[in-house]
Amino acid sequence: MAAELLSVEQISRSYGTRKAVDGVSFRVKQGQTVGLIGPNGAGKSTTVGMICGLLRADSGRIVLDGETVGQGASAAKRKIGFVPQDLALYEELPAIENLKLFGALYGLKGAALRQRCEQVLALVNLADRAADKPATFSGGMKRRLNIAAALLHEPQLLILDEPTVGVDPQSRNAIFDTLEALQAQGRALIYTSHYMEEVERLADHIVIIDHGKVLADETPAALHQRLPAQAALEVELATEPSAALLAGVRALPGVTAVERSGVALNIGLADSAHAAPVLAWLDAQGLALRHFATARTSLENIFLNLTGRSLRD
Repeated sequence: MAAELLSVEQISRSYGTRKAVDGVSFRVKQGQTVGLIGPNGAGKSTTVGMICGLLRADSGRIVLDGETVGQGASAAKRKIGFVPQDLALYEELPAIENLKLFGALYGLKGAALRQRCEQVLALVNLADRAADKPATFSGGMKRRLNIAAALLHEPQLLILDEPTVGVDPQSRNAIFDTLEALQAQGRALIYTSHYMEEVERLADHIVIIDHGKVLADETPAALHQRLPAQAALEVELATEPSAALLAGVRALPGVTAVERSGVALNIGLADSAHAAPVLAWLDAQGLALRHFATARTSLENIFLNLTGRSLRD
């Protein structure tokens, strides 16, 4: 079993009378990727700021690799790489000069600094743009350069705060490729996002927060156990279903929920074994099915079940 790398213990922070983070606790093991998710304003960025030592916690404790993380200089903070939501680059300096500057701040110099710059540029697939200025980069390329800067000092923990905001799908996939390469190296990651599909792809542990509190701290498999519907059947009919037909579907064994959108039905199932009997019943009603597919209950549905609000609120 992997050793514990980060312990976040009952941290809180208020802004005036508003409590942005209220007793948040979770842990990150070595080599683990933790998805930290919640709607806008849930407290994700404030939590990340305290873990990095950029913000003071009003109460609680943060320990990284056995050392307390606080404000000011500390050995623990040097073990963290932080990719902020807002880009932190010098637009008119060539990419490699940006990296040399950030590397120097971590005490790297000479041949070791040049070598490390080349390594991280290759990791984020920007080696061929090393001499170009970020001002000429796309939004996704800038974010990849931001990730490279956070990796220069080979941190034990990489924290990414909404790293795909405002990037196109191709750039997003390039960022995922980089993060999956880091996972393969055994790097520990905290990934904050309000895009569920990103967290489902990357995370092996998920922490859901809302209104500054932790609502769930579990593996994806454990989270899926929280909902009555463990599977779903997506069906597209030739015509819109009648109210009587919808009632009949809801009454079938194993059906936990039915949602209709035009001619499409999303049928929640207690487990995937109930899909075939439901399809057989629909066929027996003389319905023409244009399309059907089985699916797992989505993380979005789990979040809605826990909070009653959209992740993108």
